[in-house]
Amino acid sequence: MSIWRRKPMGAMMPESGEALARTLSWPHLVALGIGAIVGTGILTLIGVGADRAGPAVLVSFAIAGAICACAALCYAEMASAIPASGSAYTYSYAVLGEVIAWIVGWSLILEYSLVVSTVAVGWSGYAVGALRWFGLDLPPALANGPALGGVINLPAIVIIALVAGLLMLGTRESARVNTALVVLKLATLALFVAVALPAFDPANLHPFTPYGYGSVAGAGGVKFGVMGAAAIIFFAFYGFDAISTAAEETKRPDRDLAIGIVGSMLACTLIYLVVAAAAVGAVPFARFSNSAEPLALILRELGRGGVATIVGLAAAIALPTVLLAFLYGQSRIFLVMARDGFLPHGLARVSKRGTPVRITLVTAILVAVIAGLVPLDVIASLANAGTLCAFVAVAACVLVSRRRDPEMRRPFRTPAAWLIAPLAIGGCLYLFTSLQVVTQVAFFAWNAIGLAVYFLYARNRARV
Repeated sequence: MSIWRRKPMGAMMPESGEALARTLSWPHLVALGIGAIVGTGILTLIGVGADRAGPAVLVSFAIAGAICACAALCYAEMASAIPASGSAYTYSYAVLGEVIAWIVGWSLILEYSLVVSTVAVGWSGYAVGALRWFGLDLPPALANGPALGGVINLPAIVIIALVAGLLMLGTRESARVNTALVVLKLATLALFVAVALPAFDPANLHPFTPYGYGSVAGAGGVKFGVMGAAAIIFFAFYGFDAISTAAEETKRPDRDLAIGIVGSMLACTLIYLVVAAAAVGAVPFARFSNSAEPLALILRELGRGGVATIVGLAAAIALPTVLLAFLYGQSRIFLVMARDGFLPHGLARVSKRGTPVRITLVTAILVAVIAGLVPLDVIASLANAGTLCAFVAVAACVLVSRRRDPEMRRPFRTPAAWLIAPLAIGGCLYLFTSLQVVTQVAFFAWNAIGLAVYFLYARNRARV
């Protein structure tokens, strides 16, 4: 039984009783992408990026966005050519072989689990503050995990349960709620820009590159410079890959998947550049670079405390869109891996409403345990490593499939594929080298465990 065997196209579609309901159109997919991409990244990482690159964080955003745009074009081609759930895992199984697909799927488990858990813990902080504003003090034992002196992070578990319940109710209903919250999120960022941009002072942009353009290791192994910041800011851009997991639930996948992936990526890149320019131009970067809420801090520095409060509350309300998008994507990847036999096959069953209730519940329990008990402030950067792995695999799938199957049906074709795909691969590999060494080591350790699981358990259960 070869570890390089590929999943035939005829086996991509689900069996009877496992098919998902097709309820999504391209506006839902664009909203899903923006909901996943615009979140904790722009709300918090702009401060981290400014700390590591200074005003040149604008260039870091542009570089990370350009690399992700190349990857997004590759995703659009593969999603339209293979309109099945599973994202990079499915494409790798069809093009690169089973063992590569397993590594990619294992990396996606890492990415999605950490993103959902990290965002849930971050939202918990906002929730505890909001409750205190209303005169309700949550005991520290119920607001922090054991590592922070508490017992369990209850708000994080509650928000994961609510989002999972919405997903189990139905994809259409989830998409409607997500769209409404995305509109609120964009209105919040527009309010910030409207207040901060008039205070733009060119003097705040000097020196523009205090740490240089490369990636230079500083204290504790932290990488500084434009590329060092880009490797972290990259977290703020990915999320469009969650759209590709919705292939089986899209009404017109040939057209709508490409529109959703590319459209959300372009929209978010523009949003990020405008918000970043307003931020670094309004206040010297050193005054907000270490803040957990940089946008609100900038508004308070400008004497607009009331607007800062509004932005903070609106961000907390809209933040669950990130949870919804990534929990949705992770459950669909687990669903396909269950169909393929790598997970118990019974988890692949769907409800009468056409939603994968069982796998969504299992996924929610997994991330709730992580969010409720484990501190993720350091390990969260592992999510970037897992995503970079998936992006490289998808770009490689485009090149390999173009050479091996030139007549393959491709409703969307990546323009200048032999330029765009190598740029995506090279850019992602360079960003990986710009991550902290501890992150790189942890990523390889995670995949070593994954390969052991594959050879000892998953390989013999594969149903292809």
